[in-house]
Amino acid sequence: MTPKAVLFDCDGVIVDSEPITNILLRDNLAARGLTLTDADIVAMFVGGTMHAVGIKAAQMGANIEDGWLDAMYASMYDRLAQGTPLVQGIEGVLDQLDAAGIVYAVGSNGNERKMQITIGQHPKLWNRLSGHLYSAHVHAKPKPEPDLYLYAARQLGVDPKDCVVVDDSAAGCRAAKNAGIRCFGYAEHDDGQNLAAENAIPFHAMSDLPALLGLPK
Repeated sequence: MTPKAVLFDCDGVIVDSEPITNILLRDNLAARGLTLTDADIVAMFVGGTMHAVGIKAAQMGANIEDGWLDAMYASMYDRLAQGTPLVQGIEGVLDQLDAAGIVYAVGSNGNERKMQITIGQHPKLWNRLSGHLYSAHVHAKPKPEPDLYLYAARQLGVDPKDCVVVDDSAAGCRAAKNAGIRCFGYAEHDDGQNLAAENAIPFHAMSDLPALLGLPK
């Protein structure tokens, strides 16, 4: 069934920022006494908030000092501003949604400044998404709570049952499940079984999404 609206996650779905931030976080925590692999970082932290990362890392033994969160954000913003590519194929997906008259929005656990830095590097994309970029820091409880995607659906004026979520994290797919919204899990680098466990339908190339949404070729 073709949806009336598509609700996208941001990091890892719109912008390919996660490899950048994951390496930065891995090295930051290692300097504070917590050595984790890249796979550990993805499994434990992708899709969450940086505030929650600090709490969990401290519980695991990292020396998370006062002011760590602000300093981590500053480092992350500086690195992302040096260049954050788009997820390959996302602009073509949005072109097809526009052609089909299907509205869309972005719901991110990241804050508004981060979206300004990453999406803002791509003016054409920023202009087409501006006005429908929603952050859990401002508008709703973070994923895996359903609030953010439900809020985005309301802002688009579309019933959640007529929406689809596209997310690449287990937390985001769980948010869609909790909201009663059909979900496609973008699994570019693995088999997507962690997303399937949250009732998402995994797919592995963004160019495959239009067909999954029932859009004409």
